[in-house]
Amino acid sequence: MKTIHTDGISYIEPVPGGTSGWYFGVSLEHGDLYEAEEICSDGFPVEGNSLVLIRYPDGAVFRPLPKQAGTYSDTPVFLDGSIFCLNVDFLRQLIRIVRFDCKSGEVRTEAELPLGAVKNCYNLKLHTSPLCLTRQGDDDVFEIVWPEKARFPLGLHESFFLRDGEKLFFSRWHEEGEGRDYRYWEETVVRDLNGNLTEVLPGDIRRMPDGDLWHLV
Repeated sequence: MKTIHTDGISYIEPVPGGTSGWYFGVSLEHGDLYEAEEICSDGFPVEGNSLVLIRYPDGAVFRPLPKQAGTYSDTPVFLDGSIFCLNVDFLRQLIRIVRFDCKSGEVRTEAELPLGAVKNCYNLKLHTSPLCLTRQGDDDVFEIVWPEKARFPLGLHESFFLRDGEKLFFSRWHEEGEGRDYRYWEETVVRDLNGNLTEVLPGDIRRMPDGDLWHLV
């Protein structure tokens, strides 16, 4: 049995984006990114959180973004041999996208945006592929914040989960009836970069470690 020193983080999962070789864990001192932003906006200090990357199978641990007061990190993504990390600096009012090279261990800033580029950090996430920063607000509006800019309303009960080129994939759930007649089901809605609905698929879509998409029905 291996012992992996994770700064007390007891839950890890594969880095999203199609890799079986890297896992990540984040600590939640102030809840999620949006909750940390609210605490900071209310005038209380944010002590930062920890992000660890763990290489499989040797269990080596990397910390591309050391814990720092006033900043907060969120779920990273994997793309083309690198792991991209989302980090918000509340003191400097910056959104940072940081690149960790999985072979060399080099860490560099891929992009910086003013925090004012988004209404708030509610559902602010990195996605692939290609790499993009998105936000789905509580007003059922979806945005691509970087590198393109797009903004459009969603249908009822839609949640973004995957991009493949110019295709955007959203999960949509339905329910009807009561008691024994109750029925719940999910489907996948495909939209283009302008928000136009192009396809509705039964079931789910998953990106596999080789980058291929599997349609589960």
